Amino acid sequence: MQTRYLNIVELLIINETLIGKQSQLRDVDLLEAAVLRPQSSAFGEDAYPTVIDKAGAFFHSLTLNHAFVDGNKRTATVALIIFLEWNGYRVVWDEAQALEFIVAASTGAYTVEQITQWLAEVVEPIPESLVE
Repeated sequence: MQTRYLNIVELLIINETLIGKQSQLRDVDLLEAAVLRPQSSAFGEDAYPTVIDKAGAFFHSLTLNHAFVDGNKRTATVALIIFLEWNGYRVVWDEAQALEFIVAASTGAYTVEQITQWLAEVVEPIPESLVE
């Protein structure tokens, strides 16, 4: 299965939907960096080889870059869930624990490796019978 990534327009739509008004970007370059990070490679090898690795890098950048004026954590969380679902995974986290983790992640409390490790513990593959 080829990895499907969210793009800038999709992130703007997510942000606008969540904040209930036109999205305001603080820095489009930071948003673009977050979009491109999980797609990066070196010498023909993916920098983030698995979907979970890519999700961790994507979420790490979205939460830390603060590309939007408002709704960064909400946008990052919804984008993470969409990215995972598009690529065959669903979240099975405890909402209160996830909220605590997400807030801490947005302050830089976790490295990308720690986020990836957490994701590996709170996602599961979507059964093939449910995948289109």
